[in-house]
Amino acid sequence: MPFHEKSAWIMSAALVLGGGFYFFAVASGSSAAGALISPNIPLIVVYTVCLVVIATVGHIVIAVLAPKDANARVDEREQQIFVRAGHYSSYILAIGVLLSLGLYVMGGRGDLLFYTVFASLMIGQTAEYLLQILFYRT
Repeated sequence: MPFHEKSAWIMSAALVLGGGFYFFAVASGSSAAGALISPNIPLIVVYTVCLVVIATVGHIVIAVLAPKDANARVDEREQQIFVRAGHYSSYILAIGVLLSLGLYVMGGRGDLLFYTVFASLMIGQTAEYLLQILFYRT
């Protein structure tokens, strides 16, 4: 398995775990409050730190296990994989943002706009990594 495919697995896992933590925290906080809670900086910082720690530790592990792969140049096939995955995932991001804006126009709730755009970013980025994995395997 190429280094960049392993990297995509790590980043997918980091985004899913971090996103799951974040939205579980928002859902439980909203449930306790009886309404959607406003975004707060400390929760975003914890999410970011989780993401960075998982990504950093994961990449250190795969680099130590295969140092030659970690230092290898990206070949032509891998460049095409990255371009295709980025292209298709941008549609997912765009659809998510447009749906988020539509929700905002219908309801006028800024908190909901923040959460749906944030989810669109996470889903779009996760989709990019998952598409990279798919394209590596086809």
